[in-house]
Amino acid sequence: MERRPPDGLGSRDRILWAAASMLGDDPGAALSVRAVAARAEVSTGSLRHHFPTQRALLDAALTVVYDYLLPDDSLRDNSLPARDRLISHLRGLLAPGTAVASPDEAWPLVFDRYVRNDPTEDARTEYVAIERQMRRRIEHFLTVLQDEGAVPEGDNARRARFLITVLNGLSLAQALPADEPLLRTEGDTLHLAVDAILGPQD
Repeated sequence: MERRPPDGLGSRDRILWAAASMLGDDPGAALSVRAVAARAEVSTGSLRHHFPTQRALLDAALTVVYDYLLPDDSLRDNSLPARDRLISHLRGLLAPGTAVASPDEAWPLVFDRYVRNDPTEDARTEYVAIERQMRRRIEHFLTVLQDEGAVPEGDNARRARFLITVLNGLSLAQALPADEPLLRTEGDTLHLAVDAILGPQD
């Protein structure tokens, strides 16, 4: 049975509850306006009144989700430079693969599932959901830093795609032989990528 919004919430909070609960059920879910409005038990017009664009809805929902899940998140620790915080969080996105398998074990699995043969529809859906979740995390990082003035105004979705491409390359590099220490080259690459977003630091 599908959960209903808690009693006593106004329409805006019902919408945020619905969107956040949908992301909680399936972190890679695509948040359609109709689906969120139906879960919130409000009209699509009411949803559009509070959140004129799907981007505004997603940003607000992600803020709720990440503030709830990571209330002591160091991304908001203004005592550290924004550059260091962003690099730290991007490094964190490289780490989960090593929890399941080492990089040299993980990449053959990824290749077999998503590349070697024409992926099944289920495999495509799975990969798109994983990529969407990662992109949302990075967009959230950038939005937090943009709100404090560390990231210039601009298209964070585009920036997130760039950073995902960098992370994908670094995760593949973890599985390949190298003649330099991986941590140093990984750090150099992340610094260059973050400087491309924030601008070079003095």
